[in-house]
Amino acid sequence: MARLRRVPPGRAGRLWLQHRLAVAERAVTLLDQKLRVLHAETERRAAVAAGTGRAWAEASAEAAVWLERAALLGGERAVRLAGGGPPVDVVLSWTWTMGVRHPDGSTCSFPSDPDELPAANTPVVLARAAHRRALEAAAQHAAAQAALRLLQAEERATRRRVRALEDRWLPVLRNARRERELALEEQEHADWIRLRWILDRPRDR
Repeated sequence: MARLRRVPPGRAGRLWLQHRLAVAERAVTLLDQKLRVLHAETERRAAVAAGTGRAWAEASAEAAVWLERAALLGGERAVRLAGGGPPVDVVLSWTWTMGVRHPDGSTCSFPSDPDELPAANTPVVLARAAHRRALEAAAQHAAAQAALRLLQAEERATRRRVRALEDRWLPVLRNARRERELALEEQEHADWIRLRWILDRPRDR
């Protein structure tokens, strides 16, 4: 259990403990509010990630079908030409949730079609389009998963902070305040007894 150090003596110590106890209780209230918001957003992001995962799986399956058709009908050379060229640029958009910065979506910028690609080669064109859709779906799913992981990590960290305050720090402060109040009551009682003794003591005439 945590231990307090440098608590001022007497009534100043009681005020010191009361202030820190109020701060700790306020922190628990704020962290509880943050935890509720994070939990709701985490559940929402989990549903989004599940949806983007299904969309990616469907787009990938469709792309695989069109790739097979393109290879059979258009030939390997047309497939190679369709897959060449510069890489795709993927840009993530970002947002904040309760102090957590996380992805909120993605945008894919595709290079122009190569000049060597025959315009009449429909299977290759459709396969290329299907793979672009699959890549866009994969980027969206990756962004959704990254957001979910970051929010889940913050939710776990916040929950640990709440438990640390509730299970360790608050009991220490409350016990220390109770002990200080008992000590002050005993001291006040002893002072009152000494004062009565002084007042009731016979005086020399």
